[in-house]
Amino acid sequence: MERFKLIGAESLRSLGANLSTTLAATVTVLIGMFLLGLFIAFGSWVVSWSNHVKRELVVHVYYCTTDTCAKEASPTQMNEVARLASASPLVKRVNFVSKKEALAEMRKNHPDEVSQLFTNPFPNALTVVPKRGDDVEQVAALFRADPTFGIDKVDYGKKTTHKVLRLAHVIEGFFVVAVFLLLAASTLLIANTIRLSIFSRRREIEVMKLVGATNWFVRGPFMLEGVLCGVAGAVGAVVLLIFGKEIALPSLLHTGPLNAGSDVNALGFSLNALILVGTGLLLGAAGSGFTIRRFLRV
Repeated sequence: MERFKLIGAESLRSLGANLSTTLAATVTVLIGMFLLGLFIAFGSWVVSWSNHVKRELVVHVYYCTTDTCAKEASPTQMNEVARLASASPLVKRVNFVSKKEALAEMRKNHPDEVSQLFTNPFPNALTVVPKRGDDVEQVAALFRADPTFGIDKVDYGKKTTHKVLRLAHVIEGFFVVAVFLLLAASTLLIANTIRLSIFSRRREIEVMKLVGATNWFVRGPFMLEGVLCGVAGAVGAVVLLIFGKEIALPSLLHTGPLNAGSDVNALGFSLNALILVGTGLLLGAAGSGFTIRRFLRV
């Protein structure tokens, strides 16, 4: 216990005696964690948006009518196609859309065009929703246009689907790479800032080693300094994010570009704050611990 008290007292004394480098390290952590917090929030929102877009990908199975095939699809054929869709483990939901429902939906969305129709040209159809947007092409492959099965056409917007999935995969990959690079850059900045503090006290470290101090006894105060700077910087970043959340976020969500639907959400703020504090703590301790190694060789 006495050793821990000594390490704590030494760390506080060192922080006060080297105020400029302490402030530099703390501000470096604050900037890094603030940028990381912004990127986690925005990146998780973008990933959520890409998942939202992928959930919009569905397969439309249109049944035969007398206008498109020699014979209209029978109830038995329609039930068999619906059973085939429901039995697939790739399918989340199957919705039957009758002729009347299709006409009513078109009348609601395009009243001018529908007002010129004298008959109902829309066929009965199935809307097949896959469990994962990435499986939409595999779900479409379950069906094939064949009048003997009562199916006139299978449509899942092949070109649009491929573009959406490609964009979603690029977004997810970019998010992972960017977070990794930001963490690496933050680690290097913090390590270099802490190195300045340690370099200015290299003589003190040499004296401690010469009088018999162990490596961990010397390293302890510096690691505690790094932890304190890391936590202080991360907490400062969380405070700045709180101000941004209260001031800027409401306008972006309600009237701005982030208003994309109730199912599109960023990572929870509390979890984001915990990630930042934990990351700041680890980076501060790791930056100090690894940087001081070269000065322990006396």
